[in-house]
Amino acid sequence: MLAAGRKAGPEELAGRAFGLAATRRRPLELSATWRTVRRPDELVTALLVPAHGPRVRSSFVKLGARRYLVISIVMVAATVELDDADRVTGAAVAVGACTPVATRLPALEARLRGCVAGALEDEVRDADLSGLSPLTDVRGTAAFRLDAAAQLIRRALRALGDG
Repeated sequence: MLAAGRKAGPEELAGRAFGLAATRRRPLELSATWRTVRRPDELVTALLVPAHGPRVRSSFVKLGARRYLVISIVMVAATVELDDADRVTGAAVAVGACTPVATRLPALEARLRGCVAGALEDEVRDADLSGLSPLTDVRGTAAFRLDAAAQLIRRALRALGDG
């Protein structure tokens, strides 16, 4: 064993085993702020993001007091995969800054499947926001954030329809 901070030459390292004891892959799960499924003896070495196919469209919109404000009032990310007839075959919609971690909207995502790309914004319902619990603070009230989230979701979906 080498003492901490001590440098070792190649002759000292010859024959020693280095590397990871094991490798595992886990899907990214957003469940709570500052929580992870990483074990104490593990190190995250990569985040693997799948490449999008040619029929995938994505959109990101945010509301903030300034263009470069790090802390958003509300933000929305949306992605759809389309078939050759421009109908949605897969969808993901997430809202940030309205819960402790970004929250997906599974009911809306399910409703978008089968819709034509140009009419996605019409599918947004008030009930889609029921899983959000925004705070009231100096940037806005909870009611304002919910209204802003609905508007930003529609804007993000409209952008996906415009291609």
